[in-house]
Amino acid sequence: MPTIVVDVMPKAELLDPQGKAVSGALARLGVEQFSGVRIGKRFELTVDGAVDEDVLAKARQIADEILSNSVIEDVVGIEVVE
Repeated sequence: MPTIVVDVMPKAELLDPQGKAVSGALARLGVEQFSGVRIGKRFELTVDGAVDEDVLAKARQIADEILSNSVIEDVVGIEVVE
């Protein structure tokens, strides 16, 4: 069965307290290769049947209306994986 993967991230202009905490932990561990961390969400929608334009449109609608909070988050990716 195909799966539609939806990635949601905090808006770039907003603070990401979880990402900041992980970034601080990395620094304390001596990991210096990364200048920042942002933490988002990944949703996997399993599709019964084929994925056509109607199914993708419904996934986009669900991503915008249910899976993300448009005030503080952006849907940054929707992809089909087999």
